[in-house]
Amino acid sequence: MNAMPSWHAPHWQRLQPALTEGRLPHALLLGGPAGLGKRVFAERLVARLLCGAPQADDACGQCRGCRLRSAGTHPDLYRIGLALNREGKLRSEIVIDQIRGVCERLALASQLGGWRIALIDPADVLNAAAGNALLKTLEEPPAAALLILLADHPERLPATVRSRCRRLSFRLPAPAAAADWLQAQGLAGDGAQALDAADGNPGLAARYLLEGALPRREAVRSELAQLLVQRADALLLAQAWSQDEPRQRLQFAAQWLAREARAASVGARGPLASGRDTATLVRWFDQANLARELLRGPVRSDLLLLDFLSLRAVAA
Repeated sequence: MNAMPSWHAPHWQRLQPALTEGRLPHALLLGGPAGLGKRVFAERLVARLLCGAPQADDACGQCRGCRLRSAGTHPDLYRIGLALNREGKLRSEIVIDQIRGVCERLALASQLGGWRIALIDPADVLNAAAGNALLKTLEEPPAAALLILLADHPERLPATVRSRCRRLSFRLPAPAAAADWLQAQGLAGDGAQALDAADGNPGLAARYLLEGALPRREAVRSELAQLLVQRADALLLAQAWSQDEPRQRLQFAAQWLAREARAASVGARGPLASGRDTATLVRWFDQANLARELLRGPVRSDLLLLDFLSLRAVAA
């Protein structure tokens, strides 16, 4: 397997005694911002548990269990995620039938005589009924069965579910560790600028470099600054943003506004040179984040962006 990121190592080492002695908890909740490799960690753990001949705390990659897992045909591994509805459209939440189905399978005997594992990703989009169904299994877990929940926003899970899982919280690594990891990826571009754009998140920084997102971020800064001095047309900007990564543009907008607000709070010049007070900038920041969330639903993105870019929150 590839080298483990340095910020994964403490979690992995803490799990080793439970792995070797077969006393893992019945449920793990891997939570934290996207970009820190929670899913890579989960897959590594699944591979280790389903391996028939683990070596040096990792899966061997050669046994029957490893071959079946790699082929996506392991009979004791169940994956639950967003599925299509009856109209063939991707659902925005995990529903009760999905959870009932996997819990019924976990109650059956292992087909290969080892662990039965259910990987629920993203767990933070369980609807209320699905959460209640999962809770029943968490309260009375079958033997040798493991639920692994992955959540970028674990706070969205019901407290009753969170409290019945052992939590592994993935946090931003130290700046030096993030920079070292990003450099090791061999990506073209300015790594320091990418890490600044990602607020220190190495995986997100790597994505920005791969996608060429840094020029878009700078364009957002420039356009917001021009809006504030009435040198840009909100309607034209809304139309342009709606056709090119609107959620990411709003994310960058929120970031610039947060930095502008911090500068304003200490009387310093911020990246937008807005001259606005902190409270006004915070209102506009909140509006950017609300618009980002609303874009997940069936809305007219251009109209939503126009509402944000019309500066209602920062009107003098």
